Amino acid sequence: MPHPGGVLEIAVKRRMLWIGSAALPLHNLTRVEAIKIKPERNVLRFLLGLALVAVLYSVTDWTPVFVLLIVLVVYFVKALLTPATPALIVETAGGSRNLVTLPSVDELRIIAGQIVHAIDHPEAEFTAYVHQLNNYNGPVFNQNGAQNTGIRL
Repeated sequence: MPHPGGVLEIAVKRRMLWIGSAALPLHNLTRVEAIKIKPERNVLRFLLGLALVAVLYSVTDWTPVFVLLIVLVVYFVKALLTPATPALIVETAGGSRNLVTLPSVDELRIIAGQIVHAIDHPEAEFTAYVHQLNNYNGPVFNQNGAQNTGIRL
């Protein structure tokens, strides 16, 4: 459950995985993985944008084309410089996906290991608290299934 001060509780209690206020039965989990999600770096989209700039340049004044070119280059450079985001992915048999992100993939791997251990050992329980460090690298929980919901501390 989210706590004041930017703390999110991840726990296994009585064969249930709790991520904040979301409860998932351990027997229903199909995937637990700590990975780094790479941002989309679509070169084809950039080249299509350059083609659009070239077409606009042939029919309009240089000023709006120059502004569009600057925006396009800034967008592409930002995409190239954005680092990969560490994420803990927990997927259920029903197709919902739960994500927790932190600045360190190592901490997420430890939590993933504890969850997998709890799946194989019915008596196992644990509680982990993850702290939000800033607005961009704190814990995030999203559920994607029939409905997209989430909390961001």
